[in-house]
Amino acid sequence: ESQRIRLATQIGSKLVNVLYNLVDRMYIGHLSDSMAFTGLGLSLPVVMLVGAFSSLYGTGAAPFCSIERGRGDLDKAARIQGNAFTLLLITGAVLTLLGLIFTKPILYALGASDATYPYAASYLRIYLMGTVFVLISHGMNSLINAQGYAHIGMLTVVIGAVLNLILDPIFIFKLNLGVKGAAIATVIAQGCSAAWALVFLCSRKVNLRLTLRAMKLSGEIVKKIFSLGVTGFCMSATTALVSAVANTQLRNFGGDLYIGVMTALTSVHEVVFMVISGITQGAQPVLGYNYGAEKYERVIAGIRFITLVCIGYSFLVWACIMLLPGPIIRLFNSDAQLVSAGISASRIYFMTFVFMSLQLAGQTTFQAVGDAKHAITFSLLRKAVIVAPLTFLLPRFGLGVNGVFLAEPISNAIGGLACYITMRLTVYREINEKLRAEN
Repeated sequence: ESQRIRLATQIGSKLVNVLYNLVDRMYIGHLSDSMAFTGLGLSLPVVMLVGAFSSLYGTGAAPFCSIERGRGDLDKAARIQGNAFTLLLITGAVLTLLGLIFTKPILYALGASDATYPYAASYLRIYLMGTVFVLISHGMNSLINAQGYAHIGMLTVVIGAVLNLILDPIFIFKLNLGVKGAAIATVIAQGCSAAWALVFLCSRKVNLRLTLRAMKLSGEIVKKIFSLGVTGFCMSATTALVSAVANTQLRNFGGDLYIGVMTALTSVHEVVFMVISGITQGAQPVLGYNYGAEKYERVIAGIRFITLVCIGYSFLVWACIMLLPGPIIRLFNSDAQLVSAGISASRIYFMTFVFMSLQLAGQTTFQAVGDAKHAITFSLLRKAVIVAPLTFLLPRFGLGVNGVFLAEPISNAIGGLACYITMRLTVYREINEKLRAEN
């Protein structure tokens, strides 16, 4: 029962967490100047890259921490948590500095035009000032969830999301700051989330306290965090890469309008994807703990559960998007031309969304048992090996902008099937054999 509650809370956390940037886009998307929405979309690859580093340390440390807790080594689990925090601080400082120095060349490389650059730069420069807040609130929240405090993890994201929801209209409309106001609201909200997470982790209420001693970097621990977290990093970083390639291709073959369409579709994808991500990430510490405790029957049951639930959910999402693409896109932008172009594009982009559930179920299992090799391989396969090249090539084969949108469903089908089948033939089979040996 406690595991089901934890899983439900994790799903809720993921859904609320995605509101940070989605609320910005929903408000900006309904401004009179549609270029503001497109400009905001151009900053998304950088936002995704920042999220990739929080995933690197958060999803790397969380299963590692869960495994050590399952083995009863609480001192090492605490040091894993402390090392993750130190890495988040260092990375946040470096990303902020580099991002502010190279804002202009980065945005033009990501597909900005003279019309959209001012909006993208206004948002991104302010957002980068809160990079450390983003990394701490997201990365350390994974450690809170890994210790079993799912309700606290939920509050971490709820606090920030609610503040962002309240502050956005004040800064964007009442103070007439536009995209700058959206960025300011997001930074304040993320700062409050980060403060909440740190206060809890430093309190006496938590099993593994965040202490200065635990923050001293250990080569062994850092290496293991990187090996387990690189899968989540690759997923987010390659998503940022694909987004960048897609924006430049859409600018070349369709213009700023289609960058706006991709921004709307990416926003829809984030909402529906976060449920699957919440299910799998909520299950990951449970799988890791039971694997470390050698309770293999529970591991098998967990793999079956996340597979069936994710497939069922993703099928319902696919059906809704195929039947009601227009109303869904209008949630993020009301421009008639953008909505019209987005309807046909969405049916292509989400064509094989169901296979995403297989990709995440497989990768989560690999991460939970510490199989970094397979987790990294399939993370890179879908985005870096399949999507990015297809996004570049398909438009040149006479498909134009449709080729950009078609790359995603092709990769979903190939990557999802390959990942899940391999997981069943390797990790799942190995755990089953251990279970039979016990019986």
